[in-house]
Amino acid sequence: MINAPRHDGEYADREVDCQEAMEPGFQAIVDCMLQAGWTRGEVVRALRRLIAADNMTQKEKARVEAELAIARAMMRAGKAV
Repeated sequence: MINAPRHDGEYADREVDCQEAMEPGFQAIVDCMLQAGWTRGEVVRALRRLIAADNMTQKEKARVEAELAIARAMMRAGKAV
């Protein structure tokens, strides 16, 4: 089970709490990867690439959502897109 944040909203140690909640699952993934024959360096590099790809995906999603919001607003205002 993954621990939830100790409080709603922002608080001083929220990121630390998130890291602590994630750590057992992270260690399990790393251990499984090592047991499968991957090196620790390969696992770390792959994780970095996955994080970078997720960041790019989130930025692209935000860009598309902003463009859609602008298009909807223009349509509501009676303007052609």
